[in-house]
Amino acid sequence: MSRRLVVEADGGSRGNPGPAAFGAVVRDADTGQVLIEVAETIGEATNNVAEYRGLIAGLEQALSIDPEAEIEARLDSKLVVEQMSGRWSIKNAGMRELALRARDLRATVTYTWVPRAENRLADALVNEALDTQVGNAEVRVLRFPTEGLPETDDVVGEALEERATEQREGAAPPKMVGWASDLGTPTVTLLGRHGATEFSLEKRFSGRGGYDAPLAPVGVQQAEALAREVAARGGVEAIVCSPLLRTQQTAQILADRVGVPIEVDDGIAECAFGEWDGYTFAEVNEKWPRELSEWLGSTDVAPPGGESFTDCLDRVDAARRRILAQHAGKRVALISHVTPIKIMTGISVDAPLSSSLYRMELSPCSLTTIAWFPDGNRSLFGFAESAHLRGVGSGFGV
Repeated sequence: MSRRLVVEADGGSRGNPGPAAFGAVVRDADTGQVLIEVAETIGEATNNVAEYRGLIAGLEQALSIDPEAEIEARLDSKLVVEQMSGRWSIKNAGMRELALRARDLRATVTYTWVPRAENRLADALVNEALDTQVGNAEVRVLRFPTEGLPETDDVVGEALEERATEQREGAAPPKMVGWASDLGTPTVTLLGRHGATEFSLEKRFSGRGGYDAPLAPVGVQQAEALAREVAARGGVEAIVCSPLLRTQQTAQILADRVGVPIEVDDGIAECAFGEWDGYTFAEVNEKWPRELSEWLGSTDVAPPGGESFTDCLDRVDAARRRILAQHAGKRVALISHVTPIKIMTGISVDAPLSSSLYRMELSPCSLTTIAWFPDGNRSLFGFAESAHLRGVGSGFGV
């Protein structure tokens, strides 16, 4: 029996014609679970063209999950539903070409009109893409909401929860910080994730040892916003960044703003994803399903040719200790990546790697602030703050 999928699609323009975008969602028809979310700006276009583009994108994503799937396309465009169902003629040449593109996908599709209220997620994706566009730069969103650690009712999730519980029960009680009278002068780290790259916009694995991606145009805008925020908070006395190009570019924009030289530390580079580098989560799941399942099930497992999260933790923690020793009592900006920042955040709150790594989200150029005291205490003052990016664009992805 073929798998049944639902595609919810929408498109819109601000001006009709005007700046336009589409959004599409693919769900499992039986469970309603969202499998893929996609959105993209398409320049100047009409609402109808954007709606057709959303349908095509949704069908393409559904077929990437299962080429033999039975698909129900739900749209709030009566025009597209009636034309694709063959009940209305298509007089506009441009829309006729788009309709043929959809039909050429040769998917088994039925079309259903739904009220706009029942198409909220696709509509929200359209606005998300338009709201985050900077100038004429293309914005592309591709998310797999089910990726990462399974929920706790999943078998793998239960196993990791049990492991985390064992670690917590065996750990020494944390030292109290809040009411201590004098813990000494802390070293304050402002951990900034680099700005968005094309890989992060497309949600592709991007680690050390793979393609050294530069900042995308929106990533430069994000780095400038981060630099303004750090300067507004009183600046820093040192900047340390990973050796990868995107972090060095972000760090340089900050350095130009606050007038502090840059130090490079390989220890805070992103985890190495080996053969998975450059692939999306869905592509990895298709090519390496067993290896991906094992990787998600244990932080001790490395991607083929890559680095396990456990090994990455050891490397990042050694760098953390080294940086704190070199810059004791100072304010230090660390320009790094998703995994090292999550690891240092987990260390700051005594959270086991297996139970914390998949439960944090970090936008490009978000800011996490941690104070590390001389006696070993630490305090998390802010995590993944991104208000300074408002109006700049979030640069979705990893």
